[in-house]
Amino acid sequence: MSAGKAGDEVITKEDGMYVVNTTTIAKDVEGYNGAVPIKIYIKKNKIQKIEVLKNQEGPKYLNMVKKTLLNAWDGLTLKEAKAKQVDAVTGATFTSKALIENVNRGIDYYQKNK
Repeated sequence: MSAGKAGDEVITKEDGMYVVNTTTIAKDVEGYNGAVPIKIYIKKNKIQKIEVLKNQEGPKYLNMVKKTLLNAWDGLTLKEAKAKQVDAVTGATFTSKALIENVNRGIDYYQKNK
């Protein structure tokens, strides 16, 4: 079910949450080996979780980021998440920065189109 503008597949609704898919809105944001799209799950204006979608990043680096960075925004309101300064993971800087930018673009898109 589409929840954004007509024909918009970026924001959908799933299990009572809005889901922002950054595949198209952040396709120019690259990690070490290319784009690192994510899904941001939002309920009652709070981030519930962030999920990394299919990408070409090395598993070692992606796992480093998943363990330490991915849940940095869980439970935050969109305003808090946008203001949060998240540091890149040492040894996985490109992947980290790509994920952080995807989160920021996803939040911006949601706030403008929801």
